[in-house]
Amino acid sequence: MQSQNALFQPFQLGTLSLKNRIVMAPMTRNFSPNDNIPGNNVVEYYRRRAKGGVGLIVTEGTCIGHEGASGYPGVPYFYGEKRLAGWKKVVDAVHAEGGKIAPQLWHVGAVRKSGTMPEGDVPGYGPSGMNVPGKVNRHVMTQDDINDVIRAFAQAALDAKTIGFDAVELHGAHGYLIDQFFWKGTNQRDDHYAGSLENRGRFAVEVIAAVRAAVGPEFPIILRWSQWKQQDYTARLAPTVESLERFLKPLAAAGVDIFHCSQRRFWEPEFEGSDLNLAGWTQKITGKPAITVGSVGLDADFTPKRGEATFKEAEPASIDTLLHRLDNEEFDLVAVGRALIANPAWVNLVEGKRMDELKPFRKEQLGELL
Repeated sequence: MQSQNALFQPFQLGTLSLKNRIVMAPMTRNFSPNDNIPGNNVVEYYRRRAKGGVGLIVTEGTCIGHEGASGYPGVPYFYGEKRLAGWKKVVDAVHAEGGKIAPQLWHVGAVRKSGTMPEGDVPGYGPSGMNVPGKVNRHVMTQDDINDVIRAFAQAALDAKTIGFDAVELHGAHGYLIDQFFWKGTNQRDDHYAGSLENRGRFAVEVIAAVRAAVGPEFPIILRWSQWKQQDYTARLAPTVESLERFLKPLAAAGVDIFHCSQRRFWEPEFEGSDLNLAGWTQKITGKPAITVGSVGLDADFTPKRGEATFKEAEPASIDTLLHRLDNEEFDLVAVGRALIANPAWVNLVEGKRMDELKPFRKEQLGELL
C-alpha cells in the first residue's frame, strides 16, 4: 500500500476543521420508526463511527419540514422539538468522540408514493409531477409549493446550526427533488425553472441562497449531486466539460462550499481524454473542495442485481488508486459507505495498516443498526 499520509492529513475550510480527509457517506437506514425520531440506537450508530476515526459524518437523509418530503418508512425527520432533540443527542455523541457531523437535508420529491406513512395520502411533489420521464403521476409543483420547500430547507439548515451541527449537506442527487429539477427528463415545466441547464439549476440556486441567508456566511454548505439517477443509471446532466461548467458555476456562486460528487465507482473517468473523475472535474471547474465517493475500499459497486432492492455484497479491496489520486490533489475528501457499515472502525484499521482485519460487506448487515 502506498503512503496513507494524504488520507490522514487535517482539512480546514472556514469554521470546519477535520482531523482527516475521511467522510462517512450518507446511507438510508430506516431505523427511526418511533415518530421519525432518531433514538438511542441511532446515537450509538454514529458515535461508533466517530470513535472509529471518521473525520466528518454526513448523516442518512433526514426529511425537512414539508408534507411531501418523505417517501420511505422509518426515516428520521429534521423538524419538531422531539426530533431535533434526538438529533442533538447524535451531535453531542459524535463531538464527544472527536468527530464532526452534518445532516443530509432531504426531500424525496416525486419519488414519494401516496399512501406512504405517516403522511398517508399526501402525494409526491415534483417539478412536472414525474417520478420517471414522461409519466405524470404525481403533484406538479406550483410556485407556492416551490417557495414552501425553499423555506423548509432554510429552516432545517438554521435548526442544524442551532443544535450544534458542524455543516449541512443538501441532497441534490440520485433522482430526488432537487435533482428532479436538474434533470431534463423529469423537468418539463414551461417557466423559468426549466429549459436550459441554468434554468434547471435555478431551484437549487434559490435553495442554496436561502440556506446561506439562514445560516450566515461562515457555516459550511455541502451539496451532493450526481450524474446518475436511481430511475436511470445512465443519465447524465452534463455530458461535456462545457456543460458541466454551465451547471456547476451558478451553484458555487450561490454559496456551496463543498461539492459531494456521487459516482458508483470513484475510479471511473468522467470524460474521454482525462483520468479525472467527477470530483476531480468539479474541483477543477469550481475551485471548491470536492468529496469523491463510490465503492471506496470494496471490490464491487453497490448497484443491485435486477429485481433486488439491497446493495451488492463486496469484499475489502486495495485503496492504492484512491491514495494516488488524493496525493495528486484531484479531490479533497473521500466518502466511505458500505465499508463503514461493515467496519465501524474502518478508519482506525486503515490508519493502523490492519487491512487484514477488515470485514466484507454483507446484506445481512443492513438488518441491524450496529
